[in-house]
Amino acid sequence: MSEIKITEANFNTEVMSSDVPVLLDFWATWCGPCKMIAPVVAEIAEEYSGRLKVGKVNVDEEPVLANSFRISSIPTLLIIKDGKTVNQAVGYRAKDELKALVDPVL
Repeated sequence: MSEIKITEANFNTEVMSSDVPVLLDFWATWCGPCKMIAPVVAEIAEEYSGRLKVGKVNVDEEPVLANSFRISSIPTLLIIKDGKTVNQAVGYRAKDELKALVDPVL
């Protein structure tokens, strides 16, 4: 499954009502570390297809969502399970570090 663009309009359906955990990537087009982690997040989306949903939240386009999660640095990665944040990481992470965040919640 590929990454899903998360907006205020689809947030409840795609994230809060998801039957699988969701990895949310808060990012921006001007953010260097966000560009570095993007291919890693895309790989995670493919490898965990069917077991994990991966959503991308552009903080410039979705400031209300970013504020609701108190995002102050990007990239910020949150794992949401059953409507609750169960894990998070701020800044660039290697693939094995991301897998270590995701695996315990599957």
